[in-house]
Amino acid sequence: MEITIQQLADEMYNLVRDYTGKKKFKPSDLVKEMEAKYGVSKEEGKQALKELIDSERCVYTYAGGSFIEIANRGLRVENDTR
Repeated sequence: MEITIQQLADEMYNLVRDYTGKKKFKPSDLVKEMEAKYGVSKEEGKQALKELIDSERCVYTYAGGSFIEIANRGLRVENDTR
């Protein structure tokens, strides 16, 4: 089965969304998951991860390591004008 980078990014998003609040994924975990599920190369997995982050559907978070989480689009931080 041939899968595009966009489709891989969509699959990564779905995985992160489905496990929100249950499990946090490291970037390498998502890439490995796509390698195992679809037989894609590590490079294709990294491209899909980049697409996912660039689309702003997911973001990197840092808490004792790097993780991928769903972006909170409703959260806006205003400049502090004190």
